[in-house]
Amino acid sequence: MSTLITIREASLNGNGGDYSPAKEKAANRGVYGARSPLLHRRLRLLVGGAKYKLILLFFLVTAAYLLSSKISPFMGWNPHYPSSVSSPSRGGYTVLINTWKRNTLLKQSVAHYASCQGTDAIHVVWSEVDPPSYKLRDYLKKMVQKKSQTAHKPNLRFDLNEEDNLNNRFKPIQDLRTDAIFSVDDDVIVPCRTLDFAFTVWQTAPLTMVGFVPRMHWLDEEKNDVVHYRYGGWWSVWWMGTYSMVLSKAAFFHKKYLELYTKKMPSSIHDYVSRERNCEDIAMSLLVANATGAPPIWVKGKIYEIGSSGISSLKDHSDKRNKCLNDFVSLYGAMPLASTNAKAVDARYEWFW
Repeated sequence: MSTLITIREASLNGNGGDYSPAKEKAANRGVYGARSPLLHRRLRLLVGGAKYKLILLFFLVTAAYLLSSKISPFMGWNPHYPSSVSSPSRGGYTVLINTWKRNTLLKQSVAHYASCQGTDAIHVVWSEVDPPSYKLRDYLKKMVQKKSQTAHKPNLRFDLNEEDNLNNRFKPIQDLRTDAIFSVDDDVIVPCRTLDFAFTVWQTAPLTMVGFVPRMHWLDEEKNDVVHYRYGGWWSVWWMGTYSMVLSKAAFFHKKYLELYTKKMPSSIHDYVSRERNCEDIAMSLLVANATGAPPIWVKGKIYEIGSSGISSLKDHSDKRNKCLNDFVSLYGAMPLASTNAKAVDARYEWFW
Protein backbone atom coordinates (compact mmCIF):
# COMPACT_ATOMS: atom_id res chain seq x y z
CA MET A 1 0.00 0.00 0.00
CA SER A 2 1.39 3.42 -0.92
CA THR A 3 2.29 6.11 1.58
CA LEU A 4 -0.35 8.41 0.13
CA ILE A 5 -3.15 5.93 0.80
CA THR A 6 -1.82 5.24 4.34
CA ILE A 7 -1.84 8.94 5.27
CA ARG A 8 -5.30 9.49 3.90
CA GLU A 9 -6.70 6.44 5.78
CA ALA A 10 -5.03 7.55 9.01
CA SER A 11 -6.56 11.01 8.65
CA LEU A 12 -10.02 9.65 8.06
CA ASN A 13 -9.74 7.36 11.10
CA GLY A 14 -8.59 10.18 13.27
CA ASN A 15 -5.24 8.56 14.10
CA GLY A 16 -2.98 10.79 12.08
CA GLY A 17 -4.26 14.25 12.85
CA ASP A 18 -5.87 16.61 10.38
CA TYR A 19 -5.18 16.02 6.71
CA SER A 20 -3.33 18.71 4.83
CA PRO A 21 -1.79 18.94 1.34
CA ALA A 22 1.57 19.79 2.92
CA LYS A 23 1.55 16.54 4.89
CA GLU A 24 0.70 14.59 1.73
CA LYS A 25 3.49 16.29 -0.22
CA ALA A 26 6.00 15.73 2.58
CA ALA A 27 5.01 12.08 2.86
CA ASN A 28 5.48 11.54 -0.84
CA ARG A 29 8.88 13.21 -0.75
CA GLY A 30 9.99 11.14 2.18
CA VAL A 31 9.42 7.77 0.53
CA TYR A 32 10.50 8.37 -3.14
CA GLY A 33 12.48 11.58 -2.91
CA ALA A 34 11.53 13.69 -5.92
CA ARG A 35 9.52 10.90 -7.56
CA SER A 36 5.82 10.63 -6.85
CA PRO A 37 4.52 7.06 -6.44
CA LEU A 38 1.39 8.11 -8.27
CA LEU A 39 3.43 9.44 -11.17
CA HIS A 40 5.59 6.32 -11.10
CA ARG A 41 2.53 4.10 -11.29
CA ARG A 42 1.07 6.08 -14.18
CA LEU A 43 4.34 5.90 -16.08
CA ARG A 44 4.41 2.13 -15.61
CA LEU A 45 0.89 1.88 -16.93
CA LEU A 46 1.76 4.12 -19.88
CA VAL A 47 4.88 2.12 -20.82
CA GLY A 48 3.04 -1.13 -20.35
CA GLY A 49 0.27 0.13 -22.60
CA ALA A 50 2.75 1.18 -25.30
CA LYS A 51 4.38 -2.25 -25.25
CA TYR A 52 0.99 -3.86 -25.48
CA LYS A 53 0.09 -1.68 -28.46
CA LEU A 54 3.38 -2.49 -30.24
CA ILE A 55 2.92 -6.21 -29.67
CA LEU A 56 -0.69 -5.99 -30.85
CA LEU A 57 0.36 -4.01 -33.95
CA PHE A 58 3.04 -6.62 -34.77
CA PHE A 59 0.55 -9.47 -34.60
CA LEU A 60 -2.00 -7.54 -36.66
CA VAL A 61 0.56 -6.80 -39.41
CA THR A 62 1.77 -10.41 -39.40
CA ALA A 63 -1.77 -11.73 -39.57
CA ALA A 64 -2.64 -9.34 -42.42
CA TYR A 65 0.43 -10.47 -44.38
CA LEU A 66 -0.33 -14.15 -43.91
CA LEU A 67 -3.96 -13.60 -44.75
CA SER A 68 -3.12 -11.73 -47.95
CA SER A 69 -0.70 -14.47 -49.03
CA LYS A 70 -3.48 -17.02 -48.59
CA ILE A 71 -6.24 -14.96 -50.14
CA SER A 72 -4.43 -13.49 -53.14
CA PRO A 73 -4.11 -16.74 -55.15
CA PHE A 74 -7.75 -17.47 -54.45
CA MET A 75 -8.79 -14.02 -55.66
CA GLY A 76 -6.63 -14.37 -58.80
CA TRP A 77 -4.30 -11.50 -57.89
CA ASN A 78 -0.57 -11.91 -57.44
CA PRO A 79 1.05 -9.00 -55.57
CA HIS A 80 4.58 -10.01 -56.58
CA TYR A 81 4.30 -8.63 -60.11
CA PRO A 82 4.24 -4.85 -60.56
CA SER A 83 1.54 -3.66 -62.95
CA SER A 84 4.17 -1.85 -65.03
CA VAL A 85 5.76 -5.18 -65.93
CA SER A 86 2.74 -6.84 -67.47
CA SER A 87 1.18 -3.69 -68.90
CA PRO A 88 1.08 -3.83 -72.74
CA SER A 89 1.87 -0.12 -72.89
CA ARG A 90 5.18 -0.64 -71.07
CA GLY A 91 6.10 -3.95 -72.69
CA GLY A 92 8.02 -6.84 -71.21
CA TYR A 93 11.42 -8.32 -71.91
CA THR A 94 13.00 -10.91 -74.18
CA VAL A 95 14.88 -13.69 -72.41
CA LEU A 96 18.05 -14.54 -74.34
CA ILE A 97 19.36 -17.92 -73.17
CA ASN A 98 22.87 -18.99 -74.14
CA THR A 99 23.26 -22.78 -74.19
CA TRP A 100 25.70 -25.42 -75.38
CA LYS A 101 25.10 -29.18 -75.18
CA ARG A 102 23.19 -29.03 -71.91
CA ASN A 103 19.63 -29.85 -72.92
CA THR A 104 18.57 -30.87 -69.42
CA LEU A 105 19.53 -27.48 -68.05
CA LEU A 106 17.96 -25.76 -71.06
CA LYS A 107 14.62 -27.45 -70.37
CA GLN A 108 14.65 -26.26 -66.75
CA SER A 109 15.64 -22.75 -67.74
CA VAL A 110 12.99 -22.35 -70.48
CA ALA A 111 10.26 -23.75 -68.23
CA HIS A 112 11.15 -21.30 -65.47
CA TYR A 113 11.38 -18.12 -67.56
CA ALA A 114 8.17 -19.00 -69.40
CA SER A 115 6.42 -18.75 -66.02
CA CYS A 116 7.55 -15.14 -65.42
CA GLN A 117 4.83 -12.64 -66.29
CA GLY A 118 7.25 -10.12 -67.79
CA THR A 119 8.58 -12.57 -70.38
CA ASP A 120 7.43 -11.56 -73.87
CA ALA A 121 9.68 -13.95 -75.82
CA ILE A 122 12.39 -16.56 -75.26
CA HIS A 123 15.30 -16.86 -77.69
CA VAL A 124 17.72 -19.76 -77.37
CA VAL A 125 21.20 -19.09 -78.76
CA TRP A 126 22.15 -22.44 -80.31
CA SER A 127 25.82 -22.82 -81.31
CA GLU A 128 26.16 -26.46 -82.32
CA VAL A 129 26.77 -28.08 -85.70
CA ASP A 130 23.65 -30.21 -85.37
CA PRO A 131 20.39 -28.25 -85.04
CA PRO A 132 18.06 -28.94 -82.11
CA SER A 133 15.97 -32.05 -82.61
CA TYR A 134 12.25 -31.82 -83.36
CA LYS A 135 11.64 -33.68 -80.11
CA LEU A 136 13.45 -30.97 -78.12
CA ARG A 137 11.67 -28.18 -80.00
CA ASP A 138 8.23 -29.70 -79.42
CA TYR A 139 8.96 -30.36 -75.76
CA LEU A 140 10.04 -26.76 -75.12
CA LYS A 141 7.08 -25.28 -77.01
CA LYS A 142 4.64 -27.37 -74.98
CA MET A 143 6.45 -26.43 -71.79
CA VAL A 144 6.13 -22.71 -72.62
CA GLN A 145 2.39 -23.09 -73.21
CA LYS A 146 2.00 -25.01 -69.97
CA LYS A 147 4.08 -22.77 -67.69
CA SER A 148 3.04 -19.35 -68.99
CA GLN A 149 0.70 -17.51 -66.62
CA THR A 150 -0.42 -14.84 -69.08
CA ALA A 151 -2.95 -14.70 -71.88
CA HIS A 152 -0.13 -13.79 -74.26
CA LYS A 153 2.13 -16.84 -74.45
CA PRO A 154 5.84 -16.08 -74.91
CA ASN A 155 7.20 -16.76 -78.36
CA LEU A 156 9.94 -19.43 -78.32
CA ARG A 157 12.61 -19.35 -81.02
CA PHE A 158 16.00 -20.93 -81.64
CA ASP A 159 18.70 -18.64 -83.04
CA LEU A 160 20.85 -21.17 -84.91
CA ASN A 161 24.62 -20.88 -85.35
CA GLU A 162 26.73 -23.65 -86.86
CA GLU A 163 29.95 -22.75 -85.07
CA ASP A 164 30.66 -22.60 -81.34
CA ASN A 165 31.49 -18.94 -80.81
CA LEU A 166 30.73 -16.87 -77.71
CA ASN A 167 30.10 -13.82 -79.90
CA ASN A 168 26.92 -15.59 -81.07
CA ARG A 169 25.09 -14.69 -77.88
CA PHE A 170 25.14 -11.01 -78.87
CA LYS A 171 24.06 -11.23 -82.48
CA PRO A 172 21.22 -8.86 -83.50
CA ILE A 173 17.72 -10.35 -83.41
CA GLN A 174 15.12 -9.40 -85.98
CA ASP A 175 11.49 -8.59 -85.18
CA LEU A 176 11.95 -8.08 -81.44
CA ARG A 177 8.88 -6.63 -79.76
CA THR A 178 10.75 -5.43 -76.67
CA ASP A 179 13.61 -3.04 -76.07
CA ALA A 180 14.71 -4.97 -72.99
CA ILE A 181 16.95 -8.02 -73.35
CA PHE A 182 17.57 -10.27 -70.38
CA SER A 183 20.76 -12.18 -71.16
CA VAL A 184 21.19 -15.35 -69.11
CA ASP A 185 23.17 -18.59 -69.15
CA ASP A 186 21.25 -21.85 -69.35
CA ASP A 187 22.37 -22.83 -65.84
CA VAL A 188 21.24 -19.64 -64.07
CA ILE A 189 17.78 -19.29 -62.53
CA VAL A 190 16.55 -15.91 -61.32
CA PRO A 191 13.23 -16.04 -59.39
CA CYS A 192 10.44 -14.31 -61.30
CA ARG A 193 9.75 -11.77 -58.56
CA THR A 194 13.42 -10.78 -58.46
CA LEU A 195 13.64 -10.70 -62.25
CA ASP A 196 10.61 -8.47 -62.63
CA PHE A 197 11.95 -6.07 -60.00
CA ALA A 198 15.23 -5.84 -61.93
CA PHE A 199 13.22 -5.06 -65.05
CA THR A 200 11.54 -2.11 -63.32
CA VAL A 201 15.01 -0.89 -62.31
CA TRP A 202 16.21 -1.18 -65.91
CA GLN A 203 13.19 0.84 -67.07
CA THR A 204 14.49 3.77 -65.01
CA ALA A 205 17.90 3.58 -66.75
CA PRO A 206 17.40 1.71 -70.05
CA LEU A 207 20.77 2.62 -71.54
CA THR A 208 22.84 0.96 -68.83
CA MET A 209 23.28 -2.67 -67.81
CA VAL A 210 21.27 -3.93 -64.85
CA GLY A 211 22.22 -7.30 -63.42
CA PHE A 212 22.85 -9.68 -60.57
CA VAL A 213 26.53 -10.68 -60.88
CA PRO A 214 28.84 -7.72 -60.09
CA ARG A 215 32.55 -7.59 -60.82
CA MET A 216 35.25 -4.93 -60.43
CA HIS A 217 38.42 -3.68 -62.09
CA TRP A 218 41.30 -2.58 -59.87
CA LEU A 219 44.38 -0.55 -60.67
CA ASP A 220 47.23 -3.05 -60.37
CA GLU A 221 50.37 -1.19 -61.35
CA GLU A 222 51.74 1.45 -63.69
CA LYS A 223 55.08 0.99 -65.41
CA ASN A 224 56.56 3.09 -68.22
CA ASP A 225 53.28 5.03 -68.49
CA VAL A 226 51.38 1.78 -69.06
CA VAL A 227 48.54 1.08 -66.64
CA HIS A 228 47.64 -2.50 -65.77
CA TYR A 229 44.37 -3.56 -64.20
CA ARG A 230 43.27 -6.55 -62.18
CA TYR A 231 39.92 -8.27 -62.59
CA GLY A 232 38.09 -8.44 -59.27
CA GLY A 233 35.76 -11.37 -58.61
CA TRP A 234 32.84 -11.66 -56.23
CA TRP A 235 34.87 -11.70 -53.02
CA SER A 236 36.62 -8.42 -53.83
CA VAL A 237 33.24 -6.84 -54.57
CA TRP A 238 31.85 -8.18 -51.31
CA TRP A 239 34.85 -6.94 -49.33
CA MET A 240 35.06 -3.44 -50.84
CA GLY A 241 31.41 -2.88 -51.74
CA THR A 242 32.42 -1.48 -55.14
CA TYR A 243 31.85 -2.76 -58.66
CA SER A 244 32.14 -1.59 -62.27
CA MET A 245 30.62 -4.47 -64.26
CA VAL A 246 27.60 -6.76 -64.14
CA LEU A 247 28.11 -9.97 -66.08
CA SER A 248 25.86 -10.85 -69.00
CA LYS A 249 25.21 -14.29 -67.50
CA ALA A 250 22.27 -12.58 -65.76
CA ALA A 251 21.71 -8.98 -66.87
CA PHE A 252 19.33 -6.62 -68.67
CA PHE A 253 20.48 -4.33 -71.47
CA HIS A 254 18.92 -2.48 -74.41
CA LYS A 255 18.53 -4.40 -77.68
CA LYS A 256 20.56 -1.77 -79.54
CA TYR A 257 23.72 -3.12 -77.89
CA LEU A 258 23.36 -6.34 -79.89
CA GLU A 259 23.77 -4.26 -83.03
CA LEU A 260 26.66 -2.25 -81.58
CA TYR A 261 28.47 -5.34 -80.33
CA THR A 262 28.24 -7.15 -83.66
CA LYS A 263 28.68 -4.30 -86.13
CA LYS A 264 30.40 -1.39 -84.35
CA MET A 265 32.76 -2.91 -81.82
CA PRO A 266 36.35 -3.38 -83.10
CA SER A 267 36.68 -6.65 -84.99
CA SER A 268 39.91 -7.28 -83.09
CA ILE A 269 37.80 -7.82 -79.94
CA HIS A 270 35.53 -10.26 -81.80
CA ASP A 271 38.61 -12.18 -82.93
CA TYR A 272 39.99 -12.19 -79.42
CA VAL A 273 36.76 -13.62 -77.93
CA SER A 274 36.59 -16.26 -80.66
CA ARG A 275 40.20 -17.28 -80.17
CA GLU A 276 40.25 -17.34 -76.36
CA ARG A 277 36.70 -18.69 -75.95
CA ASN A 278 36.23 -16.33 -73.04
CA CYS A 279 35.46 -12.77 -71.93
CA GLU A 280 32.51 -11.86 -74.16
CA ASP A 281 30.81 -10.57 -71.00
CA ILE A 282 33.71 -8.23 -70.22
CA ALA A 283 33.60 -7.02 -73.83
CA MET A 284 29.88 -6.20 -73.50
CA SER A 285 30.45 -4.36 -70.21
CA LEU A 286 33.18 -2.26 -71.81
CA LEU A 287 30.95 -1.55 -74.82
CA VAL A 288 28.04 -0.27 -72.70
CA ALA A 289 30.31 1.75 -70.41
CA ASN A 290 32.03 3.31 -73.41
CA ALA A 291 28.66 4.26 -74.90
CA THR A 292 27.18 5.73 -71.71
CA GLY A 293 30.09 6.84 -69.54
CA ALA A 294 28.07 5.51 -66.61
CA PRO A 295 28.37 2.52 -64.28
CA PRO A 296 25.98 -0.44 -64.36
CA ILE A 297 23.39 -1.16 -61.67
CA TRP A 298 23.67 -4.14 -59.38
CA VAL A 299 20.33 -5.54 -58.19
CA LYS A 300 20.23 -7.38 -54.89
CA GLY A 301 18.59 -10.74 -55.33
CA LYS A 302 19.17 -14.43 -54.83
CA ILE A 303 20.00 -16.35 -58.01
CA TYR A 304 20.56 -20.07 -58.41
CA GLU A 305 23.19 -21.83 -60.51
CA ILE A 306 21.86 -25.27 -61.41
CA GLY A 307 24.88 -26.45 -63.39
CA SER A 308 28.10 -27.88 -62.02
CA SER A 309 30.60 -26.94 -64.72
CA GLY A 310 31.49 -24.02 -66.96
CA ILE A 311 34.31 -21.77 -68.14
CA SER A 312 34.60 -20.15 -64.72
CA SER A 313 35.45 -23.51 -63.14
CA LEU A 314 38.69 -23.84 -65.12
CA LYS A 315 41.95 -23.59 -63.17
CA ASP A 316 43.45 -20.56 -64.94
CA HIS A 317 40.16 -18.67 -65.27
CA SER A 318 41.24 -15.70 -63.12
CA ASP A 319 44.50 -15.18 -65.02
CA LYS A 320 42.65 -15.26 -68.34
CA ARG A 321 40.17 -12.67 -67.12
CA ASN A 322 42.99 -10.35 -66.05
CA LYS A 323 44.59 -10.70 -69.47
CA CYS A 324 41.29 -10.11 -71.28
CA LEU A 325 40.60 -6.95 -69.33
CA ASN A 326 44.00 -5.40 -70.04
CA ASP A 327 44.03 -6.46 -73.69
CA PHE A 328 40.57 -4.98 -74.27
CA VAL A 329 41.56 -1.71 -72.58
CA SER A 330 44.58 -1.53 -74.91
CA LEU A 331 42.31 -2.00 -77.91
CA TYR A 332 39.98 0.74 -76.64
CA GLY A 333 42.92 3.02 -75.85
CA ALA A 334 41.38 3.93 -72.49
CA MET A 335 39.52 2.45 -69.51
CA PRO A 336 35.79 3.12 -70.08
CA LEU A 337 34.53 1.31 -66.95
CA ALA A 338 33.11 3.48 -64.16
CA SER A 339 32.86 2.15 -60.61
CA THR A 340 30.02 2.64 -58.14
CA ASN A 341 28.81 1.35 -54.78
CA ALA A 342 25.08 1.75 -55.43
CA LYS A 343 22.80 -1.28 -55.23
CA ALA A 344 19.10 -1.56 -56.09
CA VAL A 345 17.01 -3.19 -53.36
CA ASP A 346 13.30 -4.01 -53.39
CA ALA A 347 12.21 -2.25 -50.19
CA ARG A 348 8.92 -4.19 -50.08
CA TYR A 349 10.79 -7.29 -49.03
CA GLU A 350 13.42 -5.74 -46.74
CA TRP A 351 12.89 -5.56 -42.99
CA PHE A 352 15.40 -2.72 -42.58
CA TRP A 353 16.15 -0.08 -45.21
